[in-house]
This record gives sequence, C-alpha cells and structure tokens, in this order.
Amino acid sequence: MNLFDEVAGKVEAALRALADEGTLPADIDTANVKVEPPRDPKHGEVSTNAAMVLAKQAKMPPRALAEHIAEKLHADADLAAVEIAGPGFINMRLAQPFWSRLLSAILDLGAAYGRSDAGGGMQVNVEYVSANPTGPLHVGHTRGAVFGDALANLLEETGHAVTREYYINDAGAQVEVLARSVFLRYREALGEDIGEIPSGLYPGAYLKPVGEALAAEHGDALLKMDEAEWLPIVKDFAIERMMALIRDDLAALGITHEVFFSERTLHESGAIEETIRDLQQRGLVYTGQLPPPKGKPPEDWEPRDQLLFKSTEFGDDIDRPLKKSDGSYTYFAADVAYIREKLNRGFAELVYVLGADHGGYVKRLQAANAALSGGKARLIARLCQLVKLFRGGEPVKMSKRAGDFITMREVVDEVGPDVVRFMMLTRSNDAPLDFDFEKVKEQSRDNPVFYVQYAHARITSVFRNAAAEMGGEMGGEAAESPLQPQPEAIRWELLEDPAERMLMRRAGEYPRMLQAAARAHEPHRVAFFLMELAGDFHALWNKGKENPQLRFILPDKADVSRARLALLKVVQHCLRNGLRVLGVRPVEEM
Repeated sequence: MNLFDEVAGKVEAALRALADEGTLPADIDTANVKVEPPRDPKHGEVSTNAAMVLAKQAKMPPRALAEHIAEKLHADADLAAVEIAGPGFINMRLAQPFWSRLLSAILDLGAAYGRSDAGGGMQVNVEYVSANPTGPLHVGHTRGAVFGDALANLLEETGHAVTREYYINDAGAQVEVLARSVFLRYREALGEDIGEIPSGLYPGAYLKPVGEALAAEHGDALLKMDEAEWLPIVKDFAIERMMALIRDDLAALGITHEVFFSERTLHESGAIEETIRDLQQRGLVYTGQLPPPKGKPPEDWEPRDQLLFKSTEFGDDIDRPLKKSDGSYTYFAADVAYIREKLNRGFAELVYVLGADHGGYVKRLQAANAALSGGKARLIARLCQLVKLFRGGEPVKMSKRAGDFITMREVVDEVGPDVVRFMMLTRSNDAPLDFDFEKVKEQSRDNPVFYVQYAHARITSVFRNAAAEMGGEMGGEAAESPLQPQPEAIRWELLEDPAERMLMRRAGEYPRMLQAAARAHEPHRVAFFLMELAGDFHALWNKGKENPQLRFILPDKADVSRARLALLKVVQHCLRNGLRVLGVRPVEEM
C-alpha cells in the first residue's frame, strides 16, 4: 500500500469530476501533477501542486482552481483537512481511519511492504565490478560493487527483472602480463631465485599461491616448453585462479553475479566481426582518419586510415576506431559487440557501474547502444567516485599483500560486510567518500550504521520484554508477533504523541521513497531514509525515558501497549526491508 498513490488517486478523481462538470477541459494533461510530502511537516502529511500546474490549461488563477479542487477533496472521508497555501498548493491531513488502514496493511505485508510493480517487469542488465582479472579487488572496486549490488536489489524491489553481470576482461594485453607474472612465481615455487620482480610485471604477493598451485599441477613440465606453448596454459590457469579469488572476495561482501561474461568469447565466436558487418550494413562504419589528440600530440603521431564507427551521429565527440594500426580490434570494438550481445538477450536497459576515471568513455558506449538498438534501449552509466581510507583521521598505508593498494577483503575482514555496505551507501555515488576504520566502529549517533542497527536491536529488545511482562496478555509469541488481537483490531487512534505520529508518517513514506530511489538509480536514498527513521525511533525512545506514560509497555494499559508494540513492528518492517535492499543484515542485539 502506497500512501501517496492512494492520495494521488483521490486528486485524480477530483480532477475528473471537475472535468465532467466543465470546470476543467476534458482533455486536460495531468502528467505534471505531483502528490508528495509538504516541505514543512506542520502543513500536513500530503501536498499537491495540481492547481499550480493546471492553472494555465484551466484558464483560471491557481488559487481559484485550488478552491475547486479542495471543495471536491473535502468530501473524502479519508482526508481530515484540506488547506490551500501560498499561490495554490493544496495541503492535506489524513484522517485516523486512513492511518489505521495503512498501518494494518503494513503489518499484513511485512517483508513485502514497499515492493511494487512500478518497473513493469522491464529487463535490466546491471554490470558492475568487472575488474581486470589480474589481482584481488581493491577498495575502489568495493564502492562500485556495493553500489551496483544495492541498485540491482532496489530495481528488483520495484518490479524490474534484473540480471547482475560481470564482464571479464580476459582478452587484452594485461592478461598476458598476468600470465608472465604467474610464470615467474611458478619458477620461484620450483626453487629458483627470481630476484626483484621486473618492471612491467605484477609484483603483488597474492600471485605466490597461484605460482605454487601451477607448480603442484604441472611440476617442471612448463619449463621445458617454449613461451608460445606455456603462455596459453598459464594464461587460462591464472585467469581461472584470479576469478576464483575475485568471486570469493565478492562473496565475503554478500555479492553474487548471475552472469560472468568473457570478453574472449566475443573474439573467438566472431561476434565482433558480425557486429561490424551489422554497422556497415547500416552505413555507420567507414575508413577515415582521426584528428590528432587534443593538446600536445605524441611525437610519433601521424595520420593514418582506420576503420571508424560514426559515433558522432549519436552524440559522441569524435568517431571511434574499431581497429588498431596492426589490424587487431580495439577494446571499444569488443565493447560494441558486447552491447549488441546484451541487446540480443532482450534487455531494455543497460546499466554500467564504472569508476570515475571512465567518465570519458560513457558517450561512446551510449552512441554504440543508440546505433545498435535504434533508440529502443537505454544505456545508463553510473560513475563511482574515489574512496579514501583513514584510521583515526590518518590516511591508511598501502597493503602488504597487494603491494600498492588496499584490498577489498582487508577492509571487509576488519569491519565486517554489513558496515562496509552501509557506509559505502551513505553518500551519493558521484560524491567522494571518506571511510575511517575507527569511526565506523564507534557506538554513537555519529556512526550511521550503528545508529540504524541499534534502532532495530532496541525494538527487538522491547519485544523480548513484552513477551516477559505481558506474555499472558499479549500472546506467547510476543517476541516475534506481539499483536493480540489481529492487526485490523489494533486501536491505532491511541497513538497521539507527536513522536508516535512522526514514526507513522515516516513509515508511510517508505514505498514512495523506494520508487523515487529506483527511478533516480540512487540507493543511498534508502540509507538516508533508514537513518531518518532510526532518528525518529530513538527520539520516541528518549521521550519514554523522560515520561513513563510514553513507554512502549504499560501493563495497566493493554490497548495502548498493543498499539505501541504494533507501531514498533511497523518500524521494524521498514528497517528490515530497507536494510535488505542495501544488502545489510539487521542485528537482534548489540
């Protein structure tokens, strides 16, 4: 049940009635009419801009139109008050029967509260992480991993058919460097003194166990082969081991991809050639020359004929090469083929979660998608800014294991996956984020993840106390279901304190917030909502400490206790459901 959808229906009914009477044009366009919370809670629970945006079509002043709309709304029993404010905003207060119905519905829905079919089953591919399989994931990958996974959860919660995908870059020069690096560690595992790692190879100690495993499997047989023989063997072995390491690191963070797509398959299957032929048939590929790079061109730069994609016809800055000077395909050519492969699988929306350093690559991806889909599918890139690690305000030094970066696993192992996931979503993905190992362990309201988890733990403790103090009155399973009688018989009208009403109001905003977050691709909105909800709950808890009559359990007032415990169950559902979207587990005690 979505409070705002319900009221939007009432506003729409009022507008239809006015159109039937001739007060409004029969063909009036209501697409820009919004029903949302007013900026100031003192003005009510719901507000609409209907009179403001329809005044021109109605050919009357906004306030005059607002009077007509308000008159229709006054007749609705679910609205306790309808008031016109400013130049024509209409603010509404919901009647108690509406609140009772809403809160009872939340109790009935439980884990399903907030879920919707707003996405209409649209097939969405969310590709995230997609790190080169040349080493463990680092803290920069962590943010994209959490953002992408939470976004996928959010889209699923709002009715989209989501596929989580990882693109394995296993066809480029970097995997040959990986293979040579592993071969060096293989020689080391066989007892050879390899000395200092040569420049250009990967020096991280994480490759030592890969070399040892290679030696255990092949003995010294690879030493007797030419490079042309051992290179493909070592390459396949190294990629498999690196991807196993990456999968394990992601699993530690609670992330599982449904699809791991190999770039190499695009080359081996002929998909790149097919894609280029497709573009050629559409007249979108030609042989030409690109202008020199902006700024100071490289000394060895010279104009040369290349196979180019007409990406400027689709909003890109320049046309993009599909082949290198040696005749091999560019990285972009594989990307274009990959987009075509996704479109052939039926996706209507392609979401790429990329690091901020890939910002310059977005236009060419969108151009390729526009050309291949004919504008029928959207390609959206979400860029994740850098994460800076601190410990007590001091920058964290580099990893001993990885050499020149901090691994994802090191961060997760120290503070836990729930803390990492929540903290990575306390900022918009396009804003830099500071992560302090000491601050995220603090048990204070300044630590967002603690503040939210503590709210859930406190509510659970209240239910335990209710089971002990009112078990006979409330029912023996009070810790999980402290509601007797059934939800529809709860006397919600007994919840009169402003702090209680604030919790009711916040809980009612949850479905609308989810849908707005999904439309904007902003899972951090869920984290913000949970922090606000936790703040509302803690405020009520503190009022109960000061005023015994506001405590949740009043043995001599069973009806009031039932209503308050039912409200806490509503809040708990919102906390659990929101944390589920973020991929964070609620805690029972702290």
